[in-house]
Amino acid sequence: MQIDGKAPAGPVARAIAAIGSRWVALRAGLSLPVNDPDLALSQLAAFSRQIPVLYAILIVNTALLAATHVHRAPIFLAVVIPLVGCTACAVRVVVWLRRSRREIDGCEAVRQLRSTLRLVAVLGMGFTAWSLSLFPYGNAYAQCHVAFYMAITVISCIFCLMHLRSAALLLTAIVIVPYAIFFCLTMNPVFVAVAVNLLLVTAGMVFILLRNYSDFARLIVSQRQLVARQAETQRLSDENFILANLDSLTGLPNRRRFLADLDRVLAEAARSGTRFAVALCDLDGFKGVNDVHGHARGDQLLAEVGERLRKLAGPSVLLARLGGDEFGTILMGNPTDDEILAFGERLCALLQGPYLAPDILAEVAASAGLVSYPDGASTATQLFERADYALYNSKQCRNGRAVMFNREHGIRIRETSRIEQALRHADLGSEMWLVYQPIRNVPERRTIGYEALARWRSPTLGLVSPAIFIPVAEQARQIGRLTEMLLARALQAAAAWPETLSLSFNLSALDVGSNATMAAVRKIVRSSGVAPRRIEFEITETAVMRDFEQAAEALRTLRELGTRVALDDFGTGFSSLSHVHRLKPDKIKIDRSFVTDITTSGSARGIVSTIADMCRNLGLECVAEGVETEAQLELLLSLGCSLIQGYLIGPPRDGPDLGEPGLRGEMAPDRPSAALLPA
Repeated sequence: MQIDGKAPAGPVARAIAAIGSRWVALRAGLSLPVNDPDLALSQLAAFSRQIPVLYAILIVNTALLAATHVHRAPIFLAVVIPLVGCTACAVRVVVWLRRSRREIDGCEAVRQLRSTLRLVAVLGMGFTAWSLSLFPYGNAYAQCHVAFYMAITVISCIFCLMHLRSAALLLTAIVIVPYAIFFCLTMNPVFVAVAVNLLLVTAGMVFILLRNYSDFARLIVSQRQLVARQAETQRLSDENFILANLDSLTGLPNRRRFLADLDRVLAEAARSGTRFAVALCDLDGFKGVNDVHGHARGDQLLAEVGERLRKLAGPSVLLARLGGDEFGTILMGNPTDDEILAFGERLCALLQGPYLAPDILAEVAASAGLVSYPDGASTATQLFERADYALYNSKQCRNGRAVMFNREHGIRIRETSRIEQALRHADLGSEMWLVYQPIRNVPERRTIGYEALARWRSPTLGLVSPAIFIPVAEQARQIGRLTEMLLARALQAAAAWPETLSLSFNLSALDVGSNATMAAVRKIVRSSGVAPRRIEFEITETAVMRDFEQAAEALRTLRELGTRVALDDFGTGFSSLSHVHRLKPDKIKIDRSFVTDITTSGSARGIVSTIADMCRNLGLECVAEGVETEAQLELLLSLGCSLIQGYLIGPPRDGPDLGEPGLRGEMAPDRPSAALLPA
């Protein structure tokens, strides 16, 4: 009968196949883990711990068997052979103990296991042959001792070799097979029973040995997988550490790492009583590079900044990128104040432009703020905040230079804190009011509008200058509340003015950047009853440069209302003609700093002339602020500036006077004298 065209396998073929499979299994059982170095190393390590026990049992049992036959067997069998065998075992123990102290690899482990396998074969055959050769020379007790010696010794050795499966199976075959044959051939029922008994015990031992070895091998594989997972976990942990503590763009430590280093350095300085300093710096003009040339060029510039900063790195200098274009440095080594300030100046000089990119040349500068421990601050938070305060002062007063936090700064911080607390608890409706400064078209001899200016009289602080409380309100995030209240009040006053007069109202950088505030502004304008064309919102150039896209969106929404937009303090920031073109303001107000110097500085005169020409060419109105002298007015008129604002034209006035119909004729004093008018 055939199935699928194949003849059924006969008994002989099946027997051959069975023998083949058994042979393969036997070879696998006797083979060493050549392709698994980890398993070989683990086998050797486990086996090495049991080597002394194995040889100790073998030496003691051999010596005792020899002692019971020393007067019965020949000297060669009873003394010489056991002495040589025991000596070989002792030497082997010493050699093995020396080897166990060395670090080896998987290949060397396989080589040592292969050497052990050969030695097991030699010693197994040698001691088996020797013990069986003693059997004829003793009485019944001595013969029982031989049988007992072989049985108990081989069982002990098999247990000691349980982690080296091939050696244990080889020893079992070398000892048990001759043992069983030899004692069965004696035809002595006792010895035959002992042989059968040992065969059964050995079979059980082999079964347990194979199971234990299989579990051992699986354990090694599991450990290897666990080690691999741990290595992968460690790798991911290292990567996460890098991501969490390093800035990917510059390769410098990031803000998290900087603050951790600051805490560590502070703790060490507190213990040792030494000084250190914290320096914060940022780039002046970087935002302009980002806006004009794109973020890719800005990133290239920041990467080069990181390269330059690395020149300062050393055992006593820790560097970090804190975010954006802001960088932090910790200067250790117990520096003096002069050394700290010199380091800050070197830091600014190092970051001074130009910066080369593939198709641009960027000119930027750097400002730095520094503070020392323990003189300037005593906690990590204070160090960071006061270094940031010094940086702010550097950017305001000494652009491109280093400023160190000092006692005057501390007094100013405390004063700012007092103002902030008073502002938070102020009754804005009763404590704040508005004054209005006229803006005149001098050639036409008419007032075209008024700028609303905030005033604050605190019950605890007295009269506080807007130059002080406006920045504090911005810092305290209270400016939106002030803007909404003051705008509503200004529009209420403007509603009573003649239709020919406009109202100019200032919006801060935070107002422009706040969607909530801008929504409130739109709502107030719509409900005011004042024609939107009479309302003009002034936004500083600095506010525009802080977030150009947000500023452009804010101006767009204001224009949609029908209001006008003026760019205030023009010429003090880093805006470009492209920004003016994109923003499309209705009016540009020249910063008062240029007007103040216009009669004494040729560069100031040139800047004013350039701005006036630009406004004329773009069809924009141009207002000169801060005019206080006749000479300034005459020069401005000669340069083409016809819209003038300043104390010469008229100081700020209280609002109610403007709204009373009987007082409108009293606006005439705002006009300049005849000597100030063009002929």
